[in-house]
Amino acid sequence: MAVADPVPLCFDGFTLDPGARTLVHAGGEPISLRRSEFELLLAFVNNPGRVLSRDYLLEMVAGRHSDQYDRSIDVLVGRLRRKIEPLPGRPRLILTVPGVGYRLAVKPYPAPRPIEEKDEAGPATLLPAPRLSIVVLPFTNLSDDREQQYFADGVTDDLTTDLSRVEHMFVISRNTAFTYRNQRVPTKQIGRELGVRYLLEGSVRRSGNQVRVNAQLIDAETDAHLWAEQFDRDTDDLFALQNEITSRIASALGVELIAAEATRPTEHPIAQDYILRGRAARLKPNSRDVYAEAISLFEHALAIDPQSVEAQTRLAGSLVSRVMNGLTDSVKDDLVRTEELIDQALAASPRYASAHLVKGELLRAQGRSDEAIPEYEMALALNRNLMVAVIGLTWCKLSAGSLDEVIPLAEQAIRHSPRDQGIGHCYYLIGTVHLLQSHIDEAIVWFEKARSAIPAAPFPRSRLAAAYALRGETERAAAELAEARRLDGGDLFSSIAHLKDFPGAWQGVPKIRALYEPTYFAGLRKAGMPEE
Repeated sequence: MAVADPVPLCFDGFTLDPGARTLVHAGGEPISLRRSEFELLLAFVNNPGRVLSRDYLLEMVAGRHSDQYDRSIDVLVGRLRRKIEPLPGRPRLILTVPGVGYRLAVKPYPAPRPIEEKDEAGPATLLPAPRLSIVVLPFTNLSDDREQQYFADGVTDDLTTDLSRVEHMFVISRNTAFTYRNQRVPTKQIGRELGVRYLLEGSVRRSGNQVRVNAQLIDAETDAHLWAEQFDRDTDDLFALQNEITSRIASALGVELIAAEATRPTEHPIAQDYILRGRAARLKPNSRDVYAEAISLFEHALAIDPQSVEAQTRLAGSLVSRVMNGLTDSVKDDLVRTEELIDQALAASPRYASAHLVKGELLRAQGRSDEAIPEYEMALALNRNLMVAVIGLTWCKLSAGSLDEVIPLAEQAIRHSPRDQGIGHCYYLIGTVHLLQSHIDEAIVWFEKARSAIPAAPFPRSRLAAAYALRGETERAAAELAEARRLDGGDLFSSIAHLKDFPGAWQGVPKIRALYEPTYFAGLRKAGMPEE
């Protein structure tokens, strides 16, 4: 019986063909590998997620002659990383397991059949574009001053870097993207030539002390415009302006691309598909049903790929988030599972920004805000656009008693990511500071904004109830308290005593806890909440 040729495998924008012994980049560019490097990569893709010892890898590379092989596996891995890792110094594909060996952090899947298109030159075979693949085309300088091109190029460079930090995002390199400068090439053609699903293009126009930046996201397969944004700013500090604009665009695109990809049908459902659908679910306003949907999808992903660091992290993040939002009846179990999952993720990938974020959330949920601060700071050092980390850090500042730092940090998160699903928590934070400072009218304004942004979250409702009561609007206060109880579904808001047992409700240094008594708790008593 004839043996079928090995099936080509796709992973992170590459296609590995074991039969032809080739590795091809998503843009169609072949990657030159030595025999030893190819055998090493083949060992990894044949054992995704498994920790492979150095001895095992040496046997796979050198076979029976391993005793005569004078290249260490560490040197080989370093060479391979330089060819396939976006940032070899911060690997995310081939991860080191200290004292043991290495493992491949992504799960390859069978390559779809090539698409054959016919044009005037005859049939052409095209590689299918990987999911979450994008090219940032050079932003056009529309200013009269041609010397302003440096600012447009800076925006392009920063966006390329920021988007490369999005998990599983395949971003075409700057050098390749800039070959399209000043060329009128159809969108679909660029998508085919580079093997990407999305294009980001834009323009910069500067006039006097004003600068306008336009950006738009295009589906390379359909030529449809999916998203557009315009920014008008003063140019007092061009560096700060560039950072703000690129951060906002990158954050918005992270949301848009996840939502778009989650709706695309796929012939080969894998862990990554469930992760994308779970991430899309988490873009909806928080509620018990949304958390249940997302957790179920992440559980499916983890069942398919138990070693997936992203599945572990996303699942842990959803579990701890529903605890902190008061939308679970299994607080203890959720926190225990969160800790198990995030410790596994960080052990396998210690420089994974989202894992540090979730670790910070866990520590804060456990009432250990001082220990959470370094985790949030590490997450932001690895990915400056994680606005959820800014929000978590802001809560820690509040708990630490640094009230003067809270509102500026929350406003920074709002400014950089105004469409973030966590925006309601920023409003909630600002309202809390005003409430603790007895600025009741201001507190009500922000709590009402939080209520609109996250209508299924019970805590903003309870704070709004307290604020209404302190202003003498007892009927409105009672209605909000009743709604908080309904949304909670448990006994958290049944009494002051129960609420004080929940650390997230009023944790902090003594001077902060003291501020809750004459404001939050006093207002809840006036709204009708009993002591016991």
